[in-house]
Amino acid sequence: MPVRVLVVDDSGFFRRRLTEMLNADPRLEVVGAAVNGAEAVEQVVKLRPDVVTMDIEMPVMDGIAATRRIMSATPTPILMFSSLTTDGAKATLDALDAGAVDYLPKKFEDISRDQDEAKRMLCERVYSIGSKRGARPQRPPAAVAAARPAMAAAPAARPAPVLPARRGQYRLVAIGTSTGGPVALQQVLTKLPGNFPLPLLLIQHMPGSFTPAFAQRLNQQCAIEVREAQDGDEPKPGLALLAPGGKQMVLEQRAGRTLVRITESAPGQNYKPSVDVTFNSVARIFPGQVLAVVLTGMGADGREGARLLKQGGSNVWAQDEASCVVYGMPAAIVEAGLADAVLPLSEIGAALSQRV
Repeated sequence: MPVRVLVVDDSGFFRRRLTEMLNADPRLEVVGAAVNGAEAVEQVVKLRPDVVTMDIEMPVMDGIAATRRIMSATPTPILMFSSLTTDGAKATLDALDAGAVDYLPKKFEDISRDQDEAKRMLCERVYSIGSKRGARPQRPPAAVAAARPAMAAAPAARPAPVLPARRGQYRLVAIGTSTGGPVALQQVLTKLPGNFPLPLLLIQHMPGSFTPAFAQRLNQQCAIEVREAQDGDEPKPGLALLAPGGKQMVLEQRAGRTLVRITESAPGQNYKPSVDVTFNSVARIFPGQVLAVVLTGMGADGREGARLLKQGGSNVWAQDEASCVVYGMPAAIVEAGLADAVLPLSEIGAALSQRV
């Protein structure tokens, strides 16, 4: 049975173009369309789609308000379309706060210069978000109840947590994520106290125009300090450095100091930033002293970096399937036998605070 999609946009041309692209994929079926947010709220109740594609700027009711209404009344996975501008970044982050699970550039050429590749990526993203039937998303983080107080025992089929034998074993926490990651990172990082004793590196697949606004928003929400990483930064306890979009973030040692290097991507590096690239560098700098966490996301970025971390004696945690928007990156970790612990998203922040 194909994933059922509701397309919401005030542009008739964009609705037709998007519908044609989605219906060309046999895994997808556009079951309806709406021209504004108010109509979208009604159509979600009527059609019960598996996923909604939502424009941000529309008459009558904009996409952010519509997302908030839908997530309050009829929670449904929502993929936002946004512009790759500073204002577009802020509006998209508002939509994610309202409950949207992911976003894509509205200009398909910003997804990929290859038109066929852009179509493939669009359809894959819609399918991945909408294919978790029976697992409707929860309300936005602000409305979610407090996390359970203790780390739950992992089901028998999952690896049991391997925790440090003593405090001070770790030197660094590195967190990698993609689809669904902005909300997931918010839920993890807001659980950490301001005196968190380790530096953190954050790798989120995100455009370069989005990461400054995202880092600023996280900094406002968290007790720890969060900012976009700059070349020459020195990791410090209680400081989370977010990899700039479109670049790579690595660690290197100079004159006895550990510093962040921000570099251009090498040919063949599809993810910018890449979890693997950062994980590889921290595995070399801090062998056996890293706690890596892989959160929700499409693909397998982070798996090979996690393998190198494990070979050096570091620990790797993965988000569990039930709490993921897309169980791709964590699944790659688990299926490769690299996960020391598999945890629900609601427990990861508390587990970090308790165990680091």
